[in-house]
Amino acid sequence: MRIGTRGSALALAQSGFVRSLIPGADAIELEVIETLGDRSPMASLRRIGGKGVFTKEIEEALLMGRIDLAVHSLKDLPTEETPGLRLAALLKREDPRDALISREGAKLAELPKGARIGTSSLRRRSQLLARRPDLQITDMRGNVPTRIARMEEGRFDAIVVAAAGLIRLNLLGRATEVLDESMMLPAPGQGVLAIQIRNDDKRVSDAIGSLHDATAAAEVTAEREMLASLGGGCLVPVGARGRVAKNRLSLTGFVGHPSGRPTVRLNAEGPVEAPEALGRSLGAALLAHGAQEILAEVRSDEVFP
Repeated sequence: MRIGTRGSALALAQSGFVRSLIPGADAIELEVIETLGDRSPMASLRRIGGKGVFTKEIEEALLMGRIDLAVHSLKDLPTEETPGLRLAALLKREDPRDALISREGAKLAELPKGARIGTSSLRRRSQLLARRPDLQITDMRGNVPTRIARMEEGRFDAIVVAAAGLIRLNLLGRATEVLDESMMLPAPGQGVLAIQIRNDDKRVSDAIGSLHDATAAAEVTAEREMLASLGGGCLVPVGARGRVAKNRLSLTGFVGHPSGRPTVRLNAEGPVEAPEALGRSLGAALLAHGAQEILAEVRSDEVFP
């Protein structure tokens, strides 16, 4: 059995973790596949296409039979499923929150006026500026160790990354502050690893079926359905957080302008058995409360010429 993965330290750690959970792990190989996002580490994701830049080549290898399964960070996967492939397992969710790492050890509220924050995420940018409009947000890409190194070189006063990535790299101790969801709502699907296989591959499906986590699946299905109803895409400034409690599913959604204003944040709740309906309902409510105008401007050249 062959697992397709990107070659970053985080991707290899994630794929190695998944391999360790599958029976017969010693006979499973990892095959590193370079994606468009990896080949263009300094380019703006908006300019090189955005959708699928970290997954397309891996999916192609899966369809061709070069690999038998792919391990993805779910937040990187487009909401539209690729014909011939399916998500066979969504693993138990790691901490979905974002984490601030600052050079001098200051928390977000303690950063000096005009502090430089490195992130390429419009979602993070919007929520940071909504709370601290004085901050200077600078585009930054690269794997987690590279981002930390650039900050330590003095290019940034702080960076914001996914807490789950730090945990999987044993780097959570570097975090100055794990940001509460009241100030920074995570990306849809953040913290969940997804295993993708060919539709007709029963052998692999049987091997990984026990890895699927129903709670994580309900949460992220609602989140991704909400994202899809807003037009999808990993580049739009959209946050979401689903939570399962006592057979009920709550969902919080956020859409914000990259300047920090305006923003829309709403909550909804429904039965855990109907996450798709909950996601679509909240997406429609967000659009009706101003998200449609925000997203239209974000997708135009008025914001990013």
